[in-house]
Amino acid sequence: MEYINTLREGTNVSETYFVKSKTVAQTKAGKTYYNLVLQDKTGTIDGKIWELSNAIEHFEALDYIKVEGMVVSFNNNLQLNIRRVRRAGEGEYDIAEYMPVSKNSTGDMYDELISIINSVEETHLNALLKAFFVDDKAFAEGFKRHSAAKSIHHSFIGGLLQHSLAVTRICIFLAKQYPVLNRDLLITSALCHDIGKMYELSDFPHNDYTDEGQLLGHIVMGAMMVRDKANSIEGFPVKLQNELVHCILAHHGELEFGSPKKPEIIEAVALSYADNIDAKIETFTEILENSSSKEEWLGFNKLFDANIRRT
Repeated sequence: MEYINTLREGTNVSETYFVKSKTVAQTKAGKTYYNLVLQDKTGTIDGKIWELSNAIEHFEALDYIKVEGMVVSFNNNLQLNIRRVRRAGEGEYDIAEYMPVSKNSTGDMYDELISIINSVEETHLNALLKAFFVDDKAFAEGFKRHSAAKSIHHSFIGGLLQHSLAVTRICIFLAKQYPVLNRDLLITSALCHDIGKMYELSDFPHNDYTDEGQLLGHIVMGAMMVRDKANSIEGFPVKLQNELVHCILAHHGELEFGSPKKPEIIEAVALSYADNIDAKIETFTEILENSSSKEEWLGFNKLFDANIRRT
C-alpha cells in the first residue's frame, strides 16, 4: 500500500483511501470542485477534484475510494490532485489500514495502568479508579479504543489511553520529586483528567464532537462523571471528592485555555503542567513525523506561536 506519509511531490498515485471529509466548493470563477481530506493509518492529505466528469464516480464522506492522481505542493503543503475516483468494493480494503492507531501496545499500556491503580493506597480513590477501569468493562474497553482529540495531539485509536498514561507517569515523577504532593490524589486525577473525552468525541471513523461534547466539553463532563462515581462509593470524604473534582476542572491551567477554574491546590498545579507537557511534546512529535519537508525549519506553527525547527 502507498501510505500517505510516504507520498512526495510529483508522485503518481493509484491507491484506496478513506474519505475523512468531503465539501463542495467553488473557484473564484464560479467552477464547482470537491475539497477532500483523505486518510490512512499514517495520516491525512488534502485532496482536490477540479474536474467533475464521468471519471469521478459518486461518493460521500466516510466512503473508501480508489483514486488516481498526482501529488503536488501548495503553500508548502502536499495535496493530491485527483483525476479518477471510484468507490472501493468490499474486500478491496482492510479497515485497520485506514484508522490511525497508537504505536504502543494497548494491552501493555492497560496493564501498566492497572498496576498504577493498584499502587494507590487511599481506599476511596482506589475504589473509584477500579469502578471506572476494572469493574465497568464497557467503559474500560471504550477507554482503550478512544482518541484524545479530534486533531492536534493523540487523535488516534488508543490516544486517550496513551495520553492519560503519559500524564500519570509524569505525575508519579513529580510526586517523587516533591513529597509535598499527595501522590494518590495526583495519580487519580491524572488517570481521570480526560475521561470526559469518552463522550465528548465519537468513536472512529467519525472521531468528531458529539452534541453533548459541544454543549458541555470534556472538562465539565469528566468532573460530573467523577463526582457521580465518588457519590456511589460509601463514605467517600467530601473534602477529598472536592479536591479531586477541582483537579479535573482546573487541568487546563488557565481560563482562556478552557478550564472552568484555575488551579488552587498544589496537585491541580502539578496536573495542569503534566498535561501541558505531554500535549505539547506529542504535538511537536506528530508535526515532525507528518512533515514531508526535508528542510530543518518547518515554518510558523500557530500552536507554538513560533517558527519551529528539527534538531
